[in-house]
Amino acid sequence: MKKTLIMSILFSLFLCTSAVAVGGDVQWFSLKDGMAKAKAEKKPVIVDFFFGKGCPRCEKLEKFIYSDPQIAKKINDDFVPIFIDLTKPISKEEEDLGNKYDYKNDCLMLFLDYDMNILKDPSGKKMCFIDHIEPDVFIGYLDTMKAQMKK
Repeated sequence: MKKTLIMSILFSLFLCTSAVAVGGDVQWFSLKDGMAKAKAEKKPVIVDFFFGKGCPRCEKLEKFIYSDPQIAKKINDDFVPIFIDLTKPISKEEEDLGNKYDYKNDCLMLFLDYDMNILKDPSGKKMCFIDHIEPDVFIGYLDTMKAQMKK
C-alpha cells in the first residue's frame, strides 16, 4: 500500500514537471519531453516561443487561441504543444531551435514534424507566426498541418 502511494505521488510530480501551464486548456510540454512524445506518437509539433504579459501577440494567443476549448482540444489531440518561456533563461537546445528558424530572441510560433523540420502549407510557405492570428484562421492551419503530416 505504501509503495503504491509513493509511486502515485512520484508519477503526479513527473506529470507536473513535464507539462507547462499557460492560460487555457492546452497541455504544454518542455522541448525535451515534447519532442520525445512527438517522436513516439508520430505527431506534429507546435512550438511557441512565448513572452506573455506585456506582449500583445502572446496575450492575444493566450486569450483567443489557447483559451478556446475547441482549439485547445484540437491542439491536445492532434499535436504535441511545446512551450518555451522567453521570460526565463532558455536552454541551449531551445536557443538552437529558435536560431534555426530565425526567432531573434522574440516570440515565434513554429509548426514542426516530429523530426523538428518546419512544416509548410500546400503552397510551400513555412508555417511560422510572429504576429496574432484569428481563431478561425488558426483552426484552418491546424487542420492543414495535420493533413500535411498524413502525407
